[in-house]
Order: sequence, then C-alpha cells, then structure tokens
Amino acid sequence: MAGMNMQQMMKQARKMQEQLAVAQENLAQTSVEASAGGGMVKVKVNGGMQLESITIDPDAVDPEDVEMLQDMIVAAVNEGIRQVTELANKQMGAITGGLNIPGMPF
Repeated sequence: MAGMNMQQMMKQARKMQEQLAVAQENLAQTSVEASAGGGMVKVKVNGGMQLESITIDPDAVDPEDVEMLQDMIVAAVNEGIRQVTELANKQMGAITGGLNIPGMPF
C-alpha cells in the first residue's frame, strides 16, 4: 500500500513539473508595461525579467534636472519587474497550491 502511495506521489510530482514548465514558457512570452512620472517614462518588461523597451516623452528631458529623469526610469523599471513577479507568483501559485518549492525563482 505504501508503494502505491509513493507511486501516486511521483506521478503527481511529474504532472506538477510539466505544468510548471508550461507556465514558465507562457510567462516568458508575456510582457507587461509600466510607467512613471505620469506616463513620461514607459517601459516594457518580459516574463523573463528582461527590459524590452523604454519610451521617454521628450518633455521629460530637462538638461537642468537629469536626476528626475533617472529616477523616473528606475521607478518605471522597478514597477515593471514588480508586475512580472506578481504575475509569476499568481501563475506558479495556482499550480503549486502556494507551496514554496526550493529552486523555484518565484
């Protein structure tokens, strides 16, 4: 009887592993957009946590205040990464039932 239970657990683990692989692939093909400064700086971040693009409104470029532009870029990128992380946590959590699995980045 214990052998059947172990076999069933292994089968469930393989199924979860397959589902996680599909979810990771789907996530890698997903991207989010975030902005800062009232839309003056917009970024696109993909599910692999890579910055795909930055769009800067020309009105945001003030040679007298470069620091403000830098802060807006950092804020927009951080928001994009936060959104991707949240999306990944939702997708992976739905599969794992909220279990914290070692080795999983989410």
